Amino acid sequence: MPADDAIVQLIQTGRAEEAFERLVPAYRRRVFGLAYSVLRDRGAAEDLAQEVFVKLWQALPRYDGRARLSTWIYAITRNAAVSALRGRRHSISMSDPAVFEEAENRSATTDFGPEDAALWRQVDRLPEKQRQAVILYYQDERPVDEVAEMMGLPVNTVKTHLHRARASLADALGAGKELS
Repeated sequence: MPADDAIVQLIQTGRAEEAFERLVPAYRRRVFGLAYSVLRDRGAAEDLAQEVFVKLWQALPRYDGRARLSTWIYAITRNAAVSALRGRRHSISMSDPAVFEEAENRSATTDFGPEDAALWRQVDRLPEKQRQAVILYYQDERPVDEVAEMMGLPVNTVKTHLHRARASLADALGAGKELS
């Protein structure tokens, strides 16, 4: 990403504040999307995204360029989301009318803005690793090797997650549509 190159150059020249001003709008949607894909709660994902940007601001001067900027941001976000998920102490009951209404409202639309809401509702139901692989590969248009690096998995494992996700989505959507 050309924007990433400019951000990295600003970091390397000690201009972290300018780098951060470019980083936030470039990654706001992706950080939220990843947080939401793990937490599956809009409010919690919004809070976590804010926390991630605070962490990024604090860590920015220590970014050493060993990993791609996007991979580094993804890892920080994923780790924060998994930690937040582990820290949850209570479960939400679908018998609560407010929770049920919110779930119904969300199932009708998606925050990602795809053309086919039914497809993305099914993506939301995939197992976590498959869901993350699909989002990174199809929504964020990352190559498989980069998805593998971001998820900390071998390339063939990511390919397997994508294959299984496509098969599950085709079954769930009926008509045996081929998703490529």
